[in-house]
Amino acid sequence: MRDLLLLCLLPVMLYAMAQRPFIAAGMWLWTAMFFPNGWVYGIAGSIRYNLLFTFVGFLSYLAYKHKPKVELGGVGALILLFFAWTTLSSVTTIGNPDVTWEYWNRFFKVIMLFLFVVLTIRDKLHIDFMLWCLVLSIGFYANLEALKYLVSGGGHKIVGLPTHVLGDRNDLALAFCMTLPFCYYLLAEYGRLSKALRFGLLCTMAFVVIAVVGTQSRGGFVALTVLGAYLYLKSDRKILLSIFIAVLVAGMSYVVSSDWSSRIDTIGEADQDQSFMTRVVAWKISFIMAMNHPFFGGGFKSLEYFPVWQEMSREFFSYPWFHTGDLLPNANYARAAHSIYFQVLSDHGFGGLALFVGCLGLSFYKARQVAVRARRIGAEPWIANVATMLQLSIFAYAVGGAALSLAYFDLIFALFGLVVVLEKRVLPAAIAAAAIPAHAAPPAPAPTPARPAVAPSRHPERLS
Repeated sequence: MRDLLLLCLLPVMLYAMAQRPFIAAGMWLWTAMFFPNGWVYGIAGSIRYNLLFTFVGFLSYLAYKHKPKVELGGVGALILLFFAWTTLSSVTTIGNPDVTWEYWNRFFKVIMLFLFVVLTIRDKLHIDFMLWCLVLSIGFYANLEALKYLVSGGGHKIVGLPTHVLGDRNDLALAFCMTLPFCYYLLAEYGRLSKALRFGLLCTMAFVVIAVVGTQSRGGFVALTVLGAYLYLKSDRKILLSIFIAVLVAGMSYVVSSDWSSRIDTIGEADQDQSFMTRVVAWKISFIMAMNHPFFGGGFKSLEYFPVWQEMSREFFSYPWFHTGDLLPNANYARAAHSIYFQVLSDHGFGGLALFVGCLGLSFYKARQVAVRARRIGAEPWIANVATMLQLSIFAYAVGGAALSLAYFDLIFALFGLVVVLEKRVLPAAIAAAAIPAHAAPPAPAPTPARPAVAPSRHPERLS
């Protein structure tokens, strides 16, 4: 049934994408986050939806007559420089070249998504469509899994779809946290249109929180807590938000299991938790990789290549100040970095890490700058609101990603693209509109100079 539904909708989606490139951008993000192949079987499961949507999207953009001016700004320049840096680190890789170039190819597609967002997204309609695609992908999965968690009385363990980029429950929890601010934004913008829509978005926000808890991810819980505090400070509706949080916490107290409580309690004793300390061991090996290859690092996934892991482990005691307790590097297999920062550090060296952190920091600053300037000039409130929600989502990624290997995530680079659109397209248009008041009357046309009167001639025949 799902196969037939998707196959029937596919021609409609392709036609819409061919007509409007911004629809292709939103559907590109939707298919990357929703992973339709994981939901269908048979012939519908053999279609490469992401590749198909990308191809149609670029054809639509090339045929589109009203292409906006391309401006990448500082954020775009840093992202392209970071991609060039990863290319050089792939050329000089010390890991398995086949694996390295496979992941370089994946990251290339992520950069193409960023560029496509910058090329096609122009105004509120386009931005809101992308955010709806995000909520209808990650938010939909959160709704479904949270309902299972509630029905099972907290017994259902939430994980991602197999072979998906969000297959790991920790990565999935972070994606839930990054989606939550945009549910809040869409509620503020569209909740007043109908009670059903408002109720649906409120439920989605609650289910996203429940889904984070259901993953039992400690990193996701930390990101959710920090995000909730930040959202509360930024919100203009603190009373309603307080009631929402109180009701949600009270309801969750009946379904949260003792296993979850015990697992979360270990956050305060991280240095005594073996699972966390194995990550610290991986961080130290990543640091050793960067010290041995400071400029370009080892290349994509080089640290997870066991011969490289073994080689770096030989210098494990060279940096005694980097404490790992009693744990030593695994002698049987390599481990992932388990941190976006140490992942980039080992893959691309100190230079790559500086560029990556620069992308995060500058995009956060630009989103804040857009929000401040939009409020200062009295622009439409949605501009400041969506810029603030972008800040929150980037902040959640920066905090939650500290313990996850999710540096080359499609969603964060799509959000970088939206920051560039707000800075270079939306805000200048708002400033130009604010400079010309809407109530100002158009200037009166200049009076036409009167022609001098001609005295009647005494000889009319001479006028012929």
